[in-house]
Amino acid sequence: MKKLIAISALAVVAMAGAAEARDQIRIVGSSTVYPFSTTVAEQFGKTSSLKTPVVESTGSGGGLKLFCAGVGVEHPDITNASRAIKSSEIEKCRKNGVTDITEVKVGYDGIVVANSKDAAPMKITRKQLFLALAKDIPAGEGVFQPNPYTKWSEIDPSLPDVRIEVLGPPPTSGTRDAFAELALEGGCKKFAWVKALKKTDKKKYKGVCHGIREDGAYVEAGENDVLIVRKLEENANAFGVFGFSFLDQNADRVQGSLIEGKEPSFDNIADGTYPISRPLFFYVKNAHANTIPGIREYVAEFTSEKAWGEDGYLSDKGLIPMPDAERERYRSEASTLTVNVGM
Repeated sequence: MKKLIAISALAVVAMAGAAEARDQIRIVGSSTVYPFSTTVAEQFGKTSSLKTPVVESTGSGGGLKLFCAGVGVEHPDITNASRAIKSSEIEKCRKNGVTDITEVKVGYDGIVVANSKDAAPMKITRKQLFLALAKDIPAGEGVFQPNPYTKWSEIDPSLPDVRIEVLGPPPTSGTRDAFAELALEGGCKKFAWVKALKKTDKKKYKGVCHGIREDGAYVEAGENDVLIVRKLEENANAFGVFGFSFLDQNADRVQGSLIEGKEPSFDNIADGTYPISRPLFFYVKNAHANTIPGIREYVAEFTSEKAWGEDGYLSDKGLIPMPDAERERYRSEASTLTVNVGM
């Protein structure tokens, strides 16, 4: 037993030494949080003597997988996420020795269904979105069928008389998770008998309400929102799914659809009236805070009023600020790197 303890202690010392060898923060995760994180990283690099953090867009799921893989220089220090960390991910972190994690909620974002400004804007409901993009749809009470719709107008004559073609994120994306939960499930449970299924067969309910068709109507476009915008410009009949912040940055090229009569705007997302909105986060690996220089300073920059406040530079990038009390809570926890995940 003593020998094992000695080996373990040596491993910790070696890991700490390796971590000290890296002098630049490494950040991975959500493509939606990426522009905010990059902006903070650039500001941090300009105003401190430390190196500008390296930020990679890997998707929320991909980022958390990398983040939870272990402690040490070869693993990232922070991961961005456009959804909250899952219990299964917390367990994976724990198994790999990543036990002290601080969750920092940074603000809100809306998920948009956008198309080219050369086309007419779409007016649609979550129920219609579900019928357009679900793998299986209701075909009478208690019965489901493979999605038969090929055109939007087949769902409702008020919708465009063009082929259903939606470019969106892959399963590793937090935007995909949030879109499935907020938009598709939001429309799925408009069918009362399907909503009731959640109590009797939760697995079946989630499979139907979150399942996205795989017959070409929905096209996985990777984690690259720039590519989606480019394809929307090339095809005025196509639609794309991504975060409001990206719509805001490309408002001269694409437009957001009205969802249940509400446009994806800063004010509508901030007050909760736009129906497809979600919180954004980043997660800090506290074990790295004393060995990778600048982590605490980067977190302080991100959670400063000049960054995430109502008039902060991140709002210019499309981030919807949290209310004052919520910002103060997360700033307080972030400043002390309070362990608030898996507690």
